[in-house]
Amino acid sequence: MTEVKPRDLSAGLDPQALAERVRDGMYERDQAARGLGMAFLDVGPGRSTLTMSVREDMLNGFRICHGGFIATLADTAFAYACNSGNEQTVASGISVDFMAPGRPGDVLTAVATEVFAAGRTGVYDIKVTNQKAELIAVMRGKSYRMKGRPVIEL
Repeated sequence: MTEVKPRDLSAGLDPQALAERVRDGMYERDQAARGLGMAFLDVGPGRSTLTMSVREDMLNGFRICHGGFIATLADTAFAYACNSGNEQTVASGISVDFMAPGRPGDVLTAVATEVFAAGRTGVYDIKVTNQKAELIAVMRGKSYRMKGRPVIEL
């Protein structure tokens, strides 16, 4: 009987270079992140940091940033962190807690960090702060990895 070997999805790249290539490939197709003006500060194995400025069209009826936009920023950081190894990974659940409002003109930063990953599942913590380092929201994301399916072809 022949043993099936797992497909090498790294093309021999070191983990940092692989995370950067995956980021570039994903971002090219990520209309939501680009449309919301998200930008990267960092990406690496199991981590990512993105920023987004709170625009007028992101404000709700109380003139604060709609929570959906804050959650979208956190979810996007989560997506890039959990896909950094070039194996398609999707969210199986998220939980978001809001601590303070995002205000017009704020620059929000989402930092996603892998807490645990094994087999097909993972857990990630995401912290969203403003430009004053005030905590705006925290999110915990649970991921499901689709074994052997690359995010991008290398």
